[in-house]
Amino acid sequence: MTTYTPHMLRLPEDVWHRKGQRPKDGEGMVIGVIDTGIDPMHPSFAYNPKNPDGHSKCMPLFAGICDIGPYFPVGSCNGKIITARYYAAGAAAVILLNASRDLSPFDVSGHGSHVASVAAGNRGVPVVVNSFVYGFASGMAPSARLAVYKAMYPAGGTVADMISAIDQAAIDRVDILVLSIGPDQPPADKITFMSVLDIALLFARRAGIFVVQAAGNRGPDAASVSSFSPWAVGVAASTTSRAYSPVLVLGNGHAIKGTGLSAPTPGDGLFRFRLVAARDAASTSTASAEECQNPEALNPSIVAGSIVLCLFSQGFYNGTATITAILDTATSLGFVGFALLANPLYGDFLAEPLPFHTPGIMVPSVADAQVIWNYYNNHTIRDIKGIVTSYGSCATIKEGRIATFTNTAPAVARFSSRGPDISDNQLNPADVLKPDILAPGNQIWGAWSSVSLDNPILSGHHFALLSGTSMAAPHVAGVAALVKQYHPSWTPAMIASALSTTARKHDRLGRPIMSHGPDLYRLYQSTPFDYGSGLINPSGALDPGLVFPSEFEDYIGFLCSLPNTTSEEIFLATGVACKASTNTPSDLNLPSITISSLRGCQIIRRYVKNVGGKAETYLAAVQAPDGVAVHVEPSWFNIGPDRIQHLEVTFNVTEASESFNFGELVFIGSLDHIVRLPLIVWPTLYISS
Repeated sequence: MTTYTPHMLRLPEDVWHRKGQRPKDGEGMVIGVIDTGIDPMHPSFAYNPKNPDGHSKCMPLFAGICDIGPYFPVGSCNGKIITARYYAAGAAAVILLNASRDLSPFDVSGHGSHVASVAAGNRGVPVVVNSFVYGFASGMAPSARLAVYKAMYPAGGTVADMISAIDQAAIDRVDILVLSIGPDQPPADKITFMSVLDIALLFARRAGIFVVQAAGNRGPDAASVSSFSPWAVGVAASTTSRAYSPVLVLGNGHAIKGTGLSAPTPGDGLFRFRLVAARDAASTSTASAEECQNPEALNPSIVAGSIVLCLFSQGFYNGTATITAILDTATSLGFVGFALLANPLYGDFLAEPLPFHTPGIMVPSVADAQVIWNYYNNHTIRDIKGIVTSYGSCATIKEGRIATFTNTAPAVARFSSRGPDISDNQLNPADVLKPDILAPGNQIWGAWSSVSLDNPILSGHHFALLSGTSMAAPHVAGVAALVKQYHPSWTPAMIASALSTTARKHDRLGRPIMSHGPDLYRLYQSTPFDYGSGLINPSGALDPGLVFPSEFEDYIGFLCSLPNTTSEEIFLATGVACKASTNTPSDLNLPSITISSLRGCQIIRRYVKNVGGKAETYLAAVQAPDGVAVHVEPSWFNIGPDRIQHLEVTFNVTEASESFNFGELVFIGSLDHIVRLPLIVWPTLYISS
């Protein structure tokens, strides 16, 4: 749930209120969330007076079953939340649970509430943190209902509990299922697609559920995705053009931008306050002094009423130092403000905007920090022992809670896990594109549990600004619910296809989507291994022209075509026998084509269905990957409403390569539909004719 991304994705004007149609913002759709639970008292999930019974004619199967327990009383399922369960048998066998807080659907962490609100939080909820209003937030499908399945606890969770939750979601017949939790490593003893979790998700897809997974937060390393299977949509995270940037203005007028949700120092930036380095005010020569971790390590008479310069040192890397401790020290000793500066010994650091109840700023760039230190040292007088005798520098902290917006294109967030998809724990590449799609996932406002057991700095708050593919996945879940509301007969594969083939690889000014990479604060060229098919385009997905359907039997055929498994293993896992077939894994009817090892020539088959409502003529255009010749047959076709067209795409190696190369197949329709398929090919062997 966010104050900005519905507008970034143009939901209010292009989807919720589509021209010539009744408003549709998720009514009648049910989004299942498997996570850390939910806070039922949060205004994002409040009682809906338009639907006082807790179910509508669109949802006759839901009885509003709730597991009652600590912090989750009778009445917690209120019409917005229509079922809430918790699954802890697996967790109880391996970790210590706290019965007074864990054994109910209540969210003591905040993560599950955040995910649920991004997908389907109520519209127009005021976002208030530390008495400041940051805007009015909404989920992507604000009128959708929520089915909550708690399977993660403060001490951890198990796949067993996740599978219990998936099974219940299938019994409940939710429309969409979002998982922003799960293993972040491939299974150790089998191929990725055959893990017990992936097979459970396959059967959820058979039950008609559109399954969304976070792609993982182990970027920018290659082959780091944790969503493997083609029957689940793996979501990468993008930045937005919004930023919260307080400014430290030095006495010489130099302004340094930083990070932090901070009020200005007194006088709203007009008054200057003395700068004091924590290490110069140390009463003991300990690391906790320069990191501002302990009030007893600093001289109160020096730091009181000053802006104190704290250093990002070893403690922040090993987890013994925290921002919360800086805030406690600032409150205890009467800092007027603080600045946490990058340390040249450790380099630049990544900083997320955190709420500060004391004016503060984080300066994560070593270069910017050095500007501050140069000014400070030039205006600080010391005796021959190096002890400060006069503090002559001053500064002020300006407002950091008002967002600024730029006209920059979204970029793939640095933390977002990358492809290629892998088939095993040896990182052998698979013939499936992962991630599937890109959605906003950096600095997203969402509902939060005020208990905030895992994040003390957010304790007592009802909203949090978080980053992760956990935040990107519910954006896609909410948008998928909107697509299904418009097209209730579409299968999950058709919805996934519509999202993929209409996704954007450029911003509205035509600039390509870039990626944050190994070097902080530097942008790199992106590939489908960064963003999948591109940035989600909700309005385009409502009218894709063509879709690429796939059914349960197609996924079984995909498993049976894999080289490193047997028909017996597949039968044991799925209960379905393999049929004789000449298909390869690349022949699964996905809205992309991935060939992890192209040797000579290979023919890939696809078929499309016209969902445009009218007959249309399509022309194929190809941007071939380097080292590959691509031919499409037929190169053009006319297709009637609801009709099927079969296609053959022939790939020939023209030059072997040391890596994957990327291209695109585009079908251009006579009624202005444009259908895009990424081509991802590793040409490994050239065979001369």
